[in-house]
Amino acid sequence: MEQVFIKAAQLILSLSILVVLHEFGHFAFARLFKTRVEKFYLFFDPWFALFKTKRGETEYGVGWLPLGGYVKISGMIDESMDKEAMQLPPQPHEFRSKKPYQRLLIMLGGVMMNFIFAFVIYIGVLYAWGEQFLPNENVTHGIMVSETGEEIGLEDGDQILSVDGNYIDNFNKIIPTVILDNAKTIQVLRDGKQVEVEVTDDDLATLIKSSRVISPRGFFHVKVAKVEEGYPAKAAGLQKDDVFEGIDGKEFTYYDEFLNYIKSHKNEKIELAVNRDGKSLTIPVTVPEDGITGFQAKPQEEAFSYLQFETIEYGFLESIPAGFSRGVNTVKDYLKQFKLIFSPKTKAYESLGGFIAIGNIFPGAWDWYSFWNMTAFLSIILAIMNLLPIPALDGGHVTFLLYEIVSGRKPGEKFMEYAQITGMVILLSLVLFANGNDIFKLINQYF
Repeated sequence: MEQVFIKAAQLILSLSILVVLHEFGHFAFARLFKTRVEKFYLFFDPWFALFKTKRGETEYGVGWLPLGGYVKISGMIDESMDKEAMQLPPQPHEFRSKKPYQRLLIMLGGVMMNFIFAFVIYIGVLYAWGEQFLPNENVTHGIMVSETGEEIGLEDGDQILSVDGNYIDNFNKIIPTVILDNAKTIQVLRDGKQVEVEVTDDDLATLIKSSRVISPRGFFHVKVAKVEEGYPAKAAGLQKDDVFEGIDGKEFTYYDEFLNYIKSHKNEKIELAVNRDGKSLTIPVTVPEDGITGFQAKPQEEAFSYLQFETIEYGFLESIPAGFSRGVNTVKDYLKQFKLIFSPKTKAYESLGGFIAIGNIFPGAWDWYSFWNMTAFLSIILAIMNLLPIPALDGGHVTFLLYEIVSGRKPGEKFMEYAQITGMVILLSLVLFANGNDIFKLINQYF
């Protein structure tokens, strides 16, 4: 429960910062061009606000509905749907009275602020913490694969050499590269021989839905993290923090060998050798048909002691181009992810998530390094999503403005009104679909 609270707190803080900065981008350009801003709100305030105060011409406040935020700009058809004001003659301080390029900059102000903020965060993160990664060449004992990894043809102990013939230096970028670059092959070293693993469109669809595919192979230094009620391990007397020593008198070199031994003895009785408080015990357990004995194992630190991470440190001036480069690469990678959503072959749309999925990208313990990295990533997502040419989003307004600049004619106010309503319906549908996916996944997880 504590982890859920910490994740939720990080999500709320991150989104609050991003929403305020995004709306400030609109606000700043509006004020620059002497356009009246009637409201500046964090979250939406239908019927009432949690807090509000008036400063000059603008009312500042916090709404109760945490679905974003907004600035209400005079003379503009937006989510407030203030049609009465639009029926009056245009005033010099209104949005509709400004020049097209001014209106364009006002609408792009939020997106610009999100991109700038993300790049500034990356610069700061690299300067403060540097860049730590696990070189692929240091994973000298190969990989441990999940069921998804097995499905696509990878095996425990494989050493990944390249993806589509291209060497990937950072181990944690191997699977993302396979997915985002629509890779066709993975080259691995298996039992001393180079093997080419083919990746099909079905494999990509499977990879997209999986949270873990490969991890560095760990030695057999494993203890019990949790024992589930109602399963054979609990009934047999296995306890949390028991340290495994072997099974049926056999010792193992690697953790995956231990797991595979259990899987290969379904409907059979095995004898778990454990160490409990310095005493060696033998616990007989019958492995059920599904292979689930009901304990969660946790590799100890020494299981991965052979792994050598590398850290690149940056001075202040060095962090600027490095942070900019990271920002650009993050934008490129997200655009590749976005492209996958519309691919019927990969069915990536089934993996769309709402607030639960977003919250789960934050760690269960408060960590400023992770918080700022995730905030920068969300800032880029917010910027790109707002550029979509959907009415009610900044991109929709920009599309109509570009039409006006090119054609020399403004879209009719009635058309803009209907477009805004349509856009809001589309956005609401997307929100419901994404959060519905979250709920469906939770139901499948627990039932």
